[in-house]
Amino acid sequence: MSKKTEAGPDFEKTLAELEKLVSNLEEGDLSLDESLSGFKRGIELTQQCQAVLDNAQQTVEQLTDNDDEESLKPFDPDA
Repeated sequence: MSKKTEAGPDFEKTLAELEKLVSNLEEGDLSLDESLSGFKRGIELTQQCQAVLDNAQQTVEQLTDNDDEESLKPFDPDA
């Protein structure tokens, strides 16, 4: 099984689910319980997306930081 599968849904799928959820919440047709449940799920999805973005930013910074030769680390896509 690949690491991407083990880590859960990929970024694009998570973002698409979040966008659909936001759209449903904005329509205002949900009950209070459904809205609260959707809001909770939205927070979870936002945190997942943010974690992926943070990891991507860290990878880019490692790959582009040429000023500090001592802090360069070998690229590990599974890290």
